Amino acid sequence: MPEERLELSWVAPHDFESCAYTISPLRRNVYNTPAMAKKQKVLILVGPTSSGKSALAVELARKFDGEVISADSRQVYRGLNIGTGKITKREMRGVRHHLLDIASPKKVFTAHDFLNDARRAIFDINTRGKLPLIVGGTGFYIDALVGRITLPDVPANQKLRARLQKKTTAQLFEHLKKVDARRAHSMNSASERNNKVRLIRAIEIAEVLGKNPISRMKPGYNCLWIGIAPPKKELEKKITIRLFGRISRGMVAEAKRLRAGGLSYKRMKQLGLEYRSLAWHVQGKISRQEMVGELDRDIRHYAKRQMRYWKRNKKIKWFKPSEQNQITRLVYAWVKE
Repeated sequence: MPEERLELSWVAPHDFESCAYTISPLRRNVYNTPAMAKKQKVLILVGPTSSGKSALAVELARKFDGEVISADSRQVYRGLNIGTGKITKREMRGVRHHLLDIASPKKVFTAHDFLNDARRAIFDINTRGKLPLIVGGTGFYIDALVGRITLPDVPANQKLRARLQKKTTAQLFEHLKKVDARRAHSMNSASERNNKVRLIRAIEIAEVLGKNPISRMKPGYNCLWIGIAPPKKELEKKITIRLFGRISRGMVAEAKRLRAGGLSYKRMKQLGLEYRSLAWHVQGKISRQEMVGELDRDIRHYAKRQMRYWKRNKKIKWFKPSEQNQITRLVYAWVKE
């Protein structure tokens, strides 16, 4: 079977009913046996935003004595709670979560940072005889972690960045098309093409490597990929309900607190999606109604991009949220292998 070729991509809770198919937590050390010394077992749970990944991860972690590693490019930041839909302590139900609230939103947490921290977390979890569960919507992070793509080892070029910073996003995008047309083509949304930080980094990489790399690396872990994909209409409804729920819980107030704490509007917009629209609203440039409409539209588009990204991975076994029994049986069979 030919190896997959994947282009580098930059894609910076709902309750489940109790599962009738129950399994007592497996005894410790089942995931860290000598036979698995080279291929540590890692359960990966993916899907679009609002699909219910976080709640399902908690259920599976409780059943299989696991711990969750968040693969979300914004939930790593402290203070970005309501806007990112970050799981709460209560919702964790005693399950330990890693890579949440570990970075200041004023600084950029890179994919390399995630890779290093996540690998340490996997090793730590396995060493203690527990099952690592990678959960999140940032596909680029997960693919880099398990070796499906490589990260370009290109250091920051401050002189180049200073020069590019003077250009508009439109000019930067045109520049990127000249130096790396494939990378420019992969930016299939307005938010990506208008993200100056990502555009500059893409150009920076292209100036050194000529193009973003393709990986043929084999994963370093024994992975079981599970995808959660609600039907389209159901997902759109969940996105809207979740958005209004976050607004009622104080999403605007959270943005104001971040601003009062020294987070610039520029940086807030760089964080994308909710925080970009929140920044415009707090600045008085769009009304609350305009913000809600913009977010509802953009989050739906984001969910579609997430699904397009994951559909390329043929190893993912897809389920509806209602099929939790089937998911549990699949995981049980896998951990017993």
